[in-house]
Amino acid sequence: MTEIGRPADATQTDVLIIGAGPSGATAARILAESGIRVICLEQGGWVRRTDIPSQKPERDVLIASSWSPDPNVRNNSWDYPCDVVDSDMHPLNYNGVGGSTVLWGAEWPRFVPSDFRVKSLYSVADDWPFTYEEIAPYYDLLSEMVGTSGLAGDPALPPGLEHSMPPVPIGRIGRKAAEGMNKLGWHWWPSSLAINTKSHGDRGACARWATCMSGCPEGAKSSFDVAMWPAALAAGATLVTEARVREITVDKSGLANGATWFDVDGKEHHTRASSVIVCGNGIGTPRLLQLSTSNLFPDGLANSSGLVGKRLMMHPYVGVVGVYEEDMESWLGPFGSVLQSLQFAETDLDRGFARGAKWCANPIPGPMELLMRYSDLPLEQRTGAAGQAIVERALGRSFEWGAEIEDLPDENNTVTLSPDMVDGSGIPAPKLNYRLSQDSVRNMQWNLERMHEAHRAAGAIETKEIPYMPAIGWHLLGTARCGDDPATSVVDPYGRSHDVPNLYVFDGSVFVTSSSVNPTPTIVAFAARATEHMLETAGDQKVPA
Repeated sequence: MTEIGRPADATQTDVLIIGAGPSGATAARILAESGIRVICLEQGGWVRRTDIPSQKPERDVLIASSWSPDPNVRNNSWDYPCDVVDSDMHPLNYNGVGGSTVLWGAEWPRFVPSDFRVKSLYSVADDWPFTYEEIAPYYDLLSEMVGTSGLAGDPALPPGLEHSMPPVPIGRIGRKAAEGMNKLGWHWWPSSLAINTKSHGDRGACARWATCMSGCPEGAKSSFDVAMWPAALAAGATLVTEARVREITVDKSGLANGATWFDVDGKEHHTRASSVIVCGNGIGTPRLLQLSTSNLFPDGLANSSGLVGKRLMMHPYVGVVGVYEEDMESWLGPFGSVLQSLQFAETDLDRGFARGAKWCANPIPGPMELLMRYSDLPLEQRTGAAGQAIVERALGRSFEWGAEIEDLPDENNTVTLSPDMVDGSGIPAPKLNYRLSQDSVRNMQWNLERMHEAHRAAGAIETKEIPYMPAIGWHLLGTARCGDDPATSVVDPYGRSHDVPNLYVFDGSVFVTSSSVNPTPTIVAFAARATEHMLETAGDQKVPA
């Protein structure tokens, strides 16, 4: 156990939440503030600001090993491994309080209205079971709860979007990126970010370290361990750390009645609950549902549709580095992105593929990050004197345009239980079967050509294409999709299982389509909307005897 420790009674609660990432933290806070007794089980622990590698001299070594975003590299006792031998992309996540937001770039874009209606508009994939207008108030609510910075008035978004803090400066690289986009007549806007630009409590304002994705030394980045959990705990929620859940249990009538879990010493416990909410991400949630078999649910919990673990979406990513003559101080953050473009986010079937991409202009904060973008070169061309020449030529004078590709749902892209790999408690690991579609390949190539063009328009003297990299799967979506029809979805529009009426899923597993933007704002807006509905319908909730 860590700082929160084990409560005096972790054996029974009204609502049991599994996973302390963004959606779990959001649900815990709203429920606790409404007077509901809540226990959250998190298989990782708390990360102290002094533990993160960002301000350490050995940072580059740490983020390639014990602080890697890839759990198979990191190999922390809090992690579970992932079987990726049959996957074109590798999942990146973090198990701990705050989940993967501990190591995220804090980008805070919301879906555009068409993202919820791609079937109706473009005859592609499926529509979501609700509209942008229905979820928009919850985007607003979570921006207020978390604290976001940005600039109102983005013409690519509906009017009315506000932020509680002014944007992080776009800096010289942002101005240079905007210069090229303006020449081409293409959209750009300062990025919306879950980053403080004003000090608040013990959290400082952004100091532009550009180390967001290895932890924020100032506490300015709104990872959910600092931005949401303190309020949830103050409201009375209980958080049990280093609690690895083995299965969700059910009673004789098929209602969820809690979960069985192991503590850090390997001792088994069971927490009984009237309702269970699963917030384990698009890999961890289908894994747990498939582990939770019984006579009533031999194919896994909530899986009468057969869709648990299917339609995995992961947002392929490609980029182009532009090198310029002038010094642009391109080691300054934030990182995430300083500005974004939705110029090519909508579908245009004349391009030869469906859907689109979100662009982001990223800094390159250090020599190792720069050389990583040249990793496709032969070793002798990127090490020694040759590597030093690259650094001297490009460091501080380059930035990256990156394109995040909308990933369409495909039932052949799956999360199942590995027959060969287990975690530290002997529980089967998740196995990914994921292949890039030809649609995604065409989408990536088309956007690569446009990013070269954007750099050239801005005056780049050199461009370097970053090859597609499998280890880029930050966004894990779609494996327990929501919908109105129990035959074609796992949960309803409010995250409630069609099969088990007191079991809910609130994480990115519920996504019907992936959009091309970062998913966290939509994940937590969904969780807030679903939690509110859960409270409003509590009188009708079936509970175990």
